Amino acid sequence: MLQFILTNILMISLGTILYLVARTLPRIDGEPSGKENILDRLANSEIPEKVDVVLNSFLAKFLRRLKIFLMKIDNFVSERLKKISVNGGSSKTKIDFKGINEENKTEE
Repeated sequence: MLQFILTNILMISLGTILYLVARTLPRIDGEPSGKENILDRLANSEIPEKVDVVLNSFLAKFLRRLKIFLMKIDNFVSERLKKISVNGGSSKTKIDFKGINEENKTEE
């Protein structure tokens, strides 16, 4: 409950700060300087978009190949576990109740 209250207080304070900043924005004069630096020119060019397309295609191919590799490892581990386990995958041994009953009868 304390965490909920603290989270609410934090969100209300962030909202208040955002409201105050939004109210003061019209007062700020946005006089752009006539001289653009290299970062402004880079941000306005097509280079970031091209880099994003290349990175997305590389990431998609890499993740597909990683998925296939992990599936191959999973299949390999599953096969090894099947070979190691007793009774074809079931590690529990079955109880022979007939043998237990016969032993009890011979003891009596």
